[in-house]
Amino acid sequence: MATTSIIGTKNKKGQVFTDPRVMMREAPRTPSFYTGSEVIKEAIRRASIDVMIAYPITPQSEAAALIGELFAEGYIGDYFRGESEFAVMSQCAGAAFGGARVFTTTAGPGTMRAMENFPMWSGARLPIQCIVTCRGINSPLSIQPDTLEIAYLLNTGMLVWHAETAQDFYDWILKGYMVSEEPDVHLPLALCCDGFFVTHTKDVVDLTPADMCLPPYDPYRSPVPCMDMECPPVRMMRDPFVMKSNYISYATHASWQQEVWAAAERSRKHTIAWLDGLIDVENGDADTLIVASGTAVSQGREAIRLLADEGIHVGLVKVKTLRPWPEEEIRDATRHASHIIVPEFNVVGWMAKEIKATIPRSERVVAGPRVCGGMTMPPEIIVEEIKKVLGLRSKVLAGRGS
Repeated sequence: MATTSIIGTKNKKGQVFTDPRVMMREAPRTPSFYTGSEVIKEAIRRASIDVMIAYPITPQSEAAALIGELFAEGYIGDYFRGESEFAVMSQCAGAAFGGARVFTTTAGPGTMRAMENFPMWSGARLPIQCIVTCRGINSPLSIQPDTLEIAYLLNTGMLVWHAETAQDFYDWILKGYMVSEEPDVHLPLALCCDGFFVTHTKDVVDLTPADMCLPPYDPYRSPVPCMDMECPPVRMMRDPFVMKSNYISYATHASWQQEVWAAAERSRKHTIAWLDGLIDVENGDADTLIVASGTAVSQGREAIRLLADEGIHVGLVKVKTLRPWPEEEIRDATRHASHIIVPEFNVVGWMAKEIKATIPRSERVVAGPRVCGGMTMPPEIIVEEIKKVLGLRSKVLAGRGS
């Protein structure tokens, strides 16, 4: 974030550079009926983006096209299409090296093709924001929602947040830059959502005034000098001692990788302040809890409503950020629960694995239900799973397609 001297001045579109806390917490909001893709456009309209680089892949293509309209209207400094997802992420790095606030979008196989760049972004301390509209990544090919790609992102050194709703999406894009650009953080952010469920459905979203925008990025607040190729610690080196096989090389790499993860950990305090905590808890006194992220949270809420109609009390833990991982918060929220149900939109159950590694008495965790390949998750199957765990009789679900 730039120095406060620019607050109150206007950009070339007449938007007022506004203190982010005033803009996000105090400014009036206007309810608007938008798809998630349209919400991305509206957030970027207010984000003072210098460079957006795009490559079309379902389901993020619409958002990338809409942001192109913002460029034509003069809200973005520069916008162009790359030759591939890998090229896009490399070009994003080049723009960020030069001191620009950078934004891009990707999904599914595009995320996989670009994957080599993400640890480089982190190691280079580039606060790029990348929207990941999750979709299937494995054969047979699918363009439908599937969160398996998040499992790969968790070990890149990036901050990883998982939005449930379009409202999350709107707020977190803007707040994400405030966290990732802090000098003691200065890391890229993968802001994920479940593709189509969020990007292509409409919802009421409360928007901040369009004549307000974030202060521009100030690259001189970076903890690492821009484009410095010679003096460690550096963002990127041209050649020298790190390429050699000796103790200095090993120590440099080891210490810098530890610093990247330490920076992700330092983001915790900023993230808690901006997102009002890393988790949300509802009915936290319940003996049975659903713990989830993304749209699995929404399905969990509906399952809880169905169970309440039968007199069964179930609570909910919504996990907002995956990196930083809310270890203490999840331990505290689940300490009294006998059963912890973890519904997920992927085949491997990465969320359940994270929770099992976090809490004592991990046998309490039920890794499922899980759907994958783009299948929806009817709340009834969460209800059925909970009744099974509780030893209650469950109605047989109607056969689909029979």
